[in-house]
Amino acid sequence: MIATALKWKMVAAFAALYLIWGSTYLAIRFALETLPPLTMAGARFVVAGAILYGWARLRGAASPSLRHWPPALVIGVLLLLLGNGGVVWAEQTLSSGMTALLIATEPLFLVLLDWLRPGGRHPSWTVTAGLILGFSGTLLLFSPWSVTETAAFDWLGAAFVLLASVAWAAGSLYAMRADQPSSPFLSTGMHMLCGGMCLLMFGFLAGEWKTINLAHASVRSWIAVLYLLVFGSLIAFTAYVWLLRATTPARASTYAYVNSVVAVFLGWFLAGELVTARMILAMGVIIAAVVLIITRQGEVAPETLLQSDAAPAGVEDGLCTSK
Repeated sequence: MIATALKWKMVAAFAALYLIWGSTYLAIRFALETLPPLTMAGARFVVAGAILYGWARLRGAASPSLRHWPPALVIGVLLLLLGNGGVVWAEQTLSSGMTALLIATEPLFLVLLDWLRPGGRHPSWTVTAGLILGFSGTLLLFSPWSVTETAAFDWLGAAFVLLASVAWAAGSLYAMRADQPSSPFLSTGMHMLCGGMCLLMFGFLAGEWKTINLAHASVRSWIAVLYLLVFGSLIAFTAYVWLLRATTPARASTYAYVNSVVAVFLGWFLAGELVTARMILAMGVIIAAVVLIITRQGEVAPETLLQSDAAPAGVEDGLCTSK
């Protein structure tokens, strides 16, 4: 009975990551049409964090101690300020599909960082081959041998996305071992509050407050922000934090390559973004590499899964009735 319930929790959590996060790249693009990037992202996470924190406390979660806040700040900086912030900043010049394809390298960085950390696992030759294949796919996406395409390619935006991938991988590994409250809703709310406040601070330092004009923000941008807040933050991000406790980091990161397919399709279908044969080929190479890595990483012990009794958003706590 417990194993069956856990199975459906896992299915719901992965569905949230695969489907919702794949659509958030396009939602970010729509939000950026009339709203500044860092301020928009920061406000989204502060509001979502306050909702999750309050929800957890109302349901009886103990108030976090002082020792829980420094790890929450580190996770918020790595996942939200550097991770999500890098993506949002880059989408000012990169298409949502291209951004998602670059983010698909995140599982590769996760395996590398997991290997390089003290006491980390040395990758097998199969995983090493997957790493080489994955970075080859990234190189194909950049196509530096094409003078015409290289001149038009936004290298700075791509660099921001790759740095965001590294930060997200580092934050995911740190979150698995950090001292956090037992309630995933409370800890996720803390991450969002810390990361959101950092995003707002950097947005202020970047002078975004001078460009904010809420009266001229489009309806499409507001709908996109609302979608990002409810679905991207309250549901999918909470599910991701739960999965980091319930399964291996490599398997939790499989969202990255599924998201790339969803994002490229939605960008083409709803926003008329250009999809080239090279992008499709690069996507296939990156996905093959990540699948190769994931299938060789192994599963977490079943008894470890059964000890994780917290459900992802929408499974037990009623935050979501549907995607």
